[in-house]
Amino acid sequence: MAYNELIKNFSKIREYMQDFFVYGFKRRDEYTQKSARSYDDEKRRLEGWLGRYMGFYQTATGKSVFISMDPRDTAQNPLYQAFRAKSFTDGDITLHFVLLDLLQSKPGSTIQDLCQGIDRYLNGFDEPMVFDESTVRKKLREYEKEGIVLSEKSGRSNVYSLVPSPDLTGCADTIAFASEMSPCGVIGSYLTGQQEVPFRFKHHYITHAMDSEILCQLLDAISAHRWITFQTTVHSTGTVFDNRVLPLKIFISVQSGRQHLMAHDPTSRKIRSYRIDRITDVKQGEEADDFEKHRQRLETVQMSLWGVSTNNPARLEHLEFTIHADDDEDYIINRLYREKRCGTVERLDYNTYRFSCDVFDSMEMVPWLRTFICRIITFSCSNRMVEKQFMEDIDAMYKLYGIGDSEEGGDKQ
Repeated sequence: MAYNELIKNFSKIREYMQDFFVYGFKRRDEYTQKSARSYDDEKRRLEGWLGRYMGFYQTATGKSVFISMDPRDTAQNPLYQAFRAKSFTDGDITLHFVLLDLLQSKPGSTIQDLCQGIDRYLNGFDEPMVFDESTVRKKLREYEKEGIVLSEKSGRSNVYSLVPSPDLTGCADTIAFASEMSPCGVIGSYLTGQQEVPFRFKHHYITHAMDSEILCQLLDAISAHRWITFQTTVHSTGTVFDNRVLPLKIFISVQSGRQHLMAHDPTSRKIRSYRIDRITDVKQGEEADDFEKHRQRLETVQMSLWGVSTNNPARLEHLEFTIHADDDEDYIINRLYREKRCGTVERLDYNTYRFSCDVFDSMEMVPWLRTFICRIITFSCSNRMVEKQFMEDIDAMYKLYGIGDSEEGGDKQ
């Protein structure tokens, strides 16, 4: 069967997809976790799910596989296909469809009714499968836990029915949009199925799909105010770290789509961030009595966060710059007000504005600062490394366009 894969849990699928597509396009001889045959098996699986989105390029050292997606041509996140892979036996899949058919045609059936119905259903085959009452009961309990089947007491027996499907009339566009843009969008992907999605996205971040299971576990722990343990891996070295933290909030970048867990680390007594794509093996622990205290602390810290870094909680870094905008360039000033995440904007005269802020890590602001390079008049930062980096960027720009040395360029700017 097409979807009968020898994979017991999604963490393995996630690991393979990250190895192939996120942390480098690996060649066959670079896949060192297992044998070369394992590389071929996993590559075959991925091609089965993502065939039209996969390609390769040939170099002197070998062939590297990669994923390529044109957002103008792709409305649905193709990585959601991986969630539809499941390891099952012939008995599993047979019992699944027979049970659903019986419960659809005769809701309120007892376990005995269902067993008799299964026997009648399969007797027409030359070698019919046989399912005992214990197997059927276990399957019904599994489906009840998953929210597929509803069990009710009727006299001395339990009767079973399918959980009614919600009426999604009029919600199709909302679900389709949420499936591509919201956390855990795989849920919306299941609801919409293969229907045509009426949206196209200029910036379509698809790799977060692989983290949906981990993200769901983290959100569940946050909701329950529970401590968690998990592992993080540094993929460049393969080093694995064990962590025990109190999860507080999920931050998602609108620029890159990258997801971070913000959590209280009891060892350092600091608010720390953890990239969710590097988190594995999440396990919930005891409930935290002081969750709200740490959550409030995060709210305070967030006022001085530009990204997710809290490298220097004891001392904030001060950054400010002045920009000039011509009379017809109101959009530059609007950008300044709209995109600033903290700090203040002060109007010095009709065409000159000053932005200033105090943040934990001013290095995170450098990419944003570069977008104003041609309009910045003055710039200063208490972190000399950031100041040096910014000036080197300007110097590199001058050399690239042959304007002159950085000193001359500085005078011109």
